[in-house]
Amino acid sequence: MSVRIINGKIYKKGAFTEEDLLLENGKIISPESVHTEEVIYDAGGNYVVPGFIDVHTHGGAGIDVNAADRKGFEKIGHFFAKQGTTSWLCSILTDTKEQTLKTIKEAVKHQKAQKNGHENCADLLGIHLEGPFLAPEYKGAMPEYLLISPDVELLKEYQQAAEGTIRYMTVSPEVPGVPEAIGEMTKLGIKAAIGHSGADYDTSWRCIKEGAVSATHTFNAMKLLHQHYPAIMGAVLESEIYCEAICDGRHLHPGTVRFLLKMKGMDKVIAITDSIMAAGLPDGEYMLGVNEVVVKDGDAKLKYGDSRAGSTLTTGQALKNLISFTGKSLEEILPLFTSNPARMLGAEERIGSLETGKDADVVILDPAYSVVDTFVKGRKIQS
Repeated sequence: MSVRIINGKIYKKGAFTEEDLLLENGKIISPESVHTEEVIYDAGGNYVVPGFIDVHTHGGAGIDVNAADRKGFEKIGHFFAKQGTTSWLCSILTDTKEQTLKTIKEAVKHQKAQKNGHENCADLLGIHLEGPFLAPEYKGAMPEYLLISPDVELLKEYQQAAEGTIRYMTVSPEVPGVPEAIGEMTKLGIKAAIGHSGADYDTSWRCIKEGAVSATHTFNAMKLLHQHYPAIMGAVLESEIYCEAICDGRHLHPGTVRFLLKMKGMDKVIAITDSIMAAGLPDGEYMLGVNEVVVKDGDAKLKYGDSRAGSTLTTGQALKNLISFTGKSLEEILPLFTSNPARMLGAEERIGSLETGKDADVVILDPAYSVVDTFVKGRKIQS
């Protein structure tokens, strides 16, 4: 495939075919709209695929979301784009009200900068709150002293500060008041995910019926299935909600990944990184919100305690892992990174595929599935 890009436009040279990808003003367009035939990008024998969407990540390239300012968000976004991610939600780990509000406001500043022509990084779609309405028993890396019962007024304050950009939130079904709060979350434009939970089957199902759409890092920080007590895991697998999955080979055994895909189907699993600031960096000591984290052999764990604390995974590596774990083709695996998260967020009209009219978010992969180049809204990401 040969394409060109000038002033944010990409065209194919010569006669157009079904293999040509045509972009203009940040959107995918039809051949009838093209008036130029110069070529400046030749994808050669590489794969041309939709940009990846990461709905659960805490940072990368040395920047922790909870401590990021506008420039920090820019640095994270650039790192992600080089890994094939074109759209993402910044995941704010449970923190103090003051720090949460500060992070929300910095994220909004970055989003506004993007809308005003800021370029060269992945598009920040909005905010994911991981807590604070979570169960202590399955807290994982969440600071227990900051976990609280649902407070709709606090959530309204957060959403007001975010100017409506909190898109997604993880809650524990067993925390008193959570099932009732899901409807209020939905009214605020926030999609609920259930996780960090030891909830029983019936309570979990109640949350799903109230509108929960997803399960946070499925199997991790979650009570597992028992034949007599199916618990949250049973409800998650039986229902039609989406399932996040961290496919780094540490959080989930490859056989567990295959089992999840067989149970849920290829259209209900969402590949996430749950990455922390250590992604893209060597082993060492890092932060995840208020937590001190030690990374050894690429595995991130709390410095005090044995819980994993996110991952050092990238979307590009997760794609390779999933192909290796499952033996499935690139075409079969791609929806976990593209159309599935887009549908879960209700953003499928704009992102998630290479259809005409959608954002020109494109990733070029070599035959070994490594990321060669990334285009965000028609603009090639520079080093």
